[in-house]
Amino acid sequence: MNKIKKLNWLFALLVLLAAIAVPWVIKAPYHLHILILVMVWATIGTAWNLLGGYTGQVSFGHAAFFGVGAYAAGLLNLHYGLSPWWGMALGPVVAALAALPIGLICFRLRGPYFALAMLALGEIFRLMFTNLTEFTNGAKGVLIMPEITSKMFFYYVGLTVLVVTLLVTYLIVHSKIGYYLVSIREDQDAATSLGIPTTFYKNVALLPSAFFTGLAGAFYMNYVAFIDPNIVFNLSNVSVMVILVVMMGGVATTWGPTIGAGIYIALGEYFRATLGSANVLVFGILVCLIIMFMPNGIIGGLETLKQKFFRSGTGLPGGGNGEVLRS
Repeated sequence: MNKIKKLNWLFALLVLLAAIAVPWVIKAPYHLHILILVMVWATIGTAWNLLGGYTGQVSFGHAAFFGVGAYAAGLLNLHYGLSPWWGMALGPVVAALAALPIGLICFRLRGPYFALAMLALGEIFRLMFTNLTEFTNGAKGVLIMPEITSKMFFYYVGLTVLVVTLLVTYLIVHSKIGYYLVSIREDQDAATSLGIPTTFYKNVALLPSAFFTGLAGAFYMNYVAFIDPNIVFNLSNVSVMVILVVMMGGVATTWGPTIGAGIYIALGEYFRATLGSANVLVFGILVCLIIMFMPNGIIGGLETLKQKFFRSGTGLPGGGNGEVLRS
């Protein structure tokens, strides 16, 4: 392990210790609620980033996996009277199983056609869960009686989910598989000509992406205690929002989705409280400005500044041009 990697791990450890200490410093329920939402979206963003950022397969349908994970937890309680916490184990598995046929079908398409197919997928799941009233309770949604209401408890569960997602994604990206994924993103035809089974590795990226998105969905169900198809399968509030979170923080970066989620949720709440109905317009303008002037996100902008100071490139993670090794 070289010096840069040691510094990266040390930084990650310090961030983790600071995150563990936060609930003992910030005890206001509202502030903890915001932090919990940040961790939910950071988890979904990190999961999406594996497929959309590193593999280049832009998905507008991750609401499907989020909703499946959430409903797996809720329906266990609705039909069988089991604790929805069992959904934390079942939800991500069901989401990953749902991703298998989806990947086999949708990965036959490329570029905008793949994006449109995934967008349609999310809408299909929304309509299906709305109309299967006997099984899903339809538009009435699923309401559970929360067994635990402590914000601190949910904070630490959310933190654990995020840390596991970050660690697994980091290990995948910094393995041989990660280089295959980036090669597919950069030039799929060239990757195929080199003997890389591109469809197989796209599915390798999709399965953990769906798994951790479903895990976030199951956690969200336990936290909010109520869901309906228009909440968890929502195109704009889930599928599009997660893309904005990743773009704001930095595509194909380890910390980008987490930073993007923090900024997105915090600013969204601030503008909603201070600007009222105008918050959507102002926030939309701010997002556009960030995308225009920082197309690689916050982390990408910091990386550019770092390169200006250290032009040799040898002291940077990834050697200056390797997206897969960004930290």
